[in-house]
Amino acid sequence: MNLSLFIAKRYFFSKRKKNFINIISILSVVGVAFSTASLIIVLSVFNGLGDLLGSINNSFDPPLKIESVLGKSFVVDEGFLNKIKSIAGVEIVTEVIEDFAYVRYRDADMVATIRGVSDNFIDQKRLEGHIVAGDLKLRENGVPFAIVGGGVRYTLSIAVEDDMYALQVYYIKNTKASVSLDPSKIYSRQSIRPGGVFSIEKNFDENYIFMPLDFVEELLNYENKRTALEVKISDASTIYTVQQELKKVLGEDFRVLTNEEQHKDLYRLLKLEKLFTFLALSILLLVGSINIFFSLMMLAIDKKKDITILSAVGADQDLIRRVFLTEGALISGIGATLGLIIGGTICWFQDHYGLVSMGMENAVIPNYPVKMQVLDFVYTGLVIVLVTMIVSIYPASLAAKTYSTEHLG
Repeated sequence: MNLSLFIAKRYFFSKRKKNFINIISILSVVGVAFSTASLIIVLSVFNGLGDLLGSINNSFDPPLKIESVLGKSFVVDEGFLNKIKSIAGVEIVTEVIEDFAYVRYRDADMVATIRGVSDNFIDQKRLEGHIVAGDLKLRENGVPFAIVGGGVRYTLSIAVEDDMYALQVYYIKNTKASVSLDPSKIYSRQSIRPGGVFSIEKNFDENYIFMPLDFVEELLNYENKRTALEVKISDASTIYTVQQELKKVLGEDFRVLTNEEQHKDLYRLLKLEKLFTFLALSILLLVGSINIFFSLMMLAIDKKKDITILSAVGADQDLIRRVFLTEGALISGIGATLGLIIGGTICWFQDHYGLVSMGMENAVIPNYPVKMQVLDFVYTGLVIVLVTMIVSIYPASLAAKTYSTEHLG
């Protein structure tokens, strides 16, 4: 066994009556364990929130989205679509027209975002499992249907089972004609029956209505223009390969965005929050490790006699320094191990049994999401090693200095 480790273990696991130094050492272990467990739990919660955010966005937005770099819309023809479909990995290409419109149902009204989608949108199966009323359909027997968000249904008091009333959709088409005495020149109007209600997340539920592409095309007079193309790929693992191929084929006039890039500001904010939380808790870990510093300082003073004996039997200055560095590593190592086990156990119970709920009746999920990642454990361990080295250097140097004094004496 390594001599410095043997001596450090003897100091830490001494069977003699516990003194103040032993108590400080135990408190140091507890402090490191608590800080480590807190770090693992918080980072796992951020990972869980990131996964939850991804699953919500994947339910509403496509894996890949094609937009024009310049302008709101772009022209789409059969040749353009075939060029995209010919790329390996592309399974479905859905045409999209999206804009704001004024909608009215019986006596209620609101401004909503209407998203006209081609019929193959249903085949993308993004809304499957999220329909809470009615059916997932855009057309039946040639009749167009709208799929409204749960918040839109609540605001307009829509009854999808009632065939008597339709959703009135108004779009301002010519603001310059507002001085005209003929109101029909100001806006276009279409009627559509609500056929289903989806519920994914509050922001989507309260703002969006899906409609057949030709219905919105006629309402907005878009003809062969589209605001976006939504691409479903056959294998999720090839998404970045397909993205690069699409960029090559479409050129610099188009953006090809992954789901994360479509919500880059939100994901960037989440990553920044995780980073700053990690830094803040690392500082907390550093503060908690001050106990290690004081423990080693008092140990260096208390063990002057032992240092003298060690020097008398031939121990050099380097050995004395390693003993105290090893003692600090032992304290932090035990604390870190306990903290990682405790933090991982709490996260496991949260994931399987939901120890802490979201505390909201209309929350997307009932309990706080957690996801443990190996890298979080690795980074936490590295931070602990670094902190231990920082706080152990001076006490170890003090002990070595005591050795020098005794050796010269």
